Amino acid sequence: MGVFTGIVEELGEVVGKEDLADAARFVIRGPVVTADAGHGDSIAVNGVCLTVVEVLPGGRFSADVMAETLDRSSLGGLRVGAAVNLERAAAVNSRLGGHIVQGHVDGTGTVLTRTPSQHWEVVRFSLPAALARYLVEKGSITVDGTSLTVSGLGRDDDGDWFEVSLIPTTLAATTLGRAGVGGTVNLEVDVLAKYVERLLAARAGE
Repeated sequence: MGVFTGIVEELGEVVGKEDLADAARFVIRGPVVTADAGHGDSIAVNGVCLTVVEVLPGGRFSADVMAETLDRSSLGGLRVGAAVNLERAAAVNSRLGGHIVQGHVDGTGTVLTRTPSQHWEVVRFSLPAALARYLVEKGSITVDGTSLTVSGLGRDDDGDWFEVSLIPTTLAATTLGRAGVGGTVNLEVDVLAKYVERLLAARAGE
């Protein structure tokens, strides 16, 4: 398992998908992330940590995704031709540009609205009720492998939601620039929030 920063290195493309009995094998093109990759390395694909099975010619790599991951993330809905966010596992001596990301999807959300302005775009996502307690305004969340800052939180008749404000660079360099209303995204909450919750629960039980 690798550790990631949520800083997407490149937009890759799904160029092959083979359905297996209890898994799927993807072939993904990503010249940047495969430049120094080898068998067994970790690469985050839309925020899901995958293990490289084989590095292939043309800047491609293959990876197997188990049925549980296909069901619990948006990867099950990926088709050949789909764009994906790619990031290699962080090196021990690398800068932490985003925040600590494990590549473990906690749940999925849906794009609810997109509100463009002159310099950024506000995107609202639905949020599973079980994850709402981990989010705070100005805190971190990973959406499809992209480290983002929560700019708004709320709840209405349809459930919990959160908003992020995306700058042009993020819109251009990640799949979030093309995620349409109704689209599904992978969510990973800040692991530090989980640790704080666990420590507080342990203290309360003492």
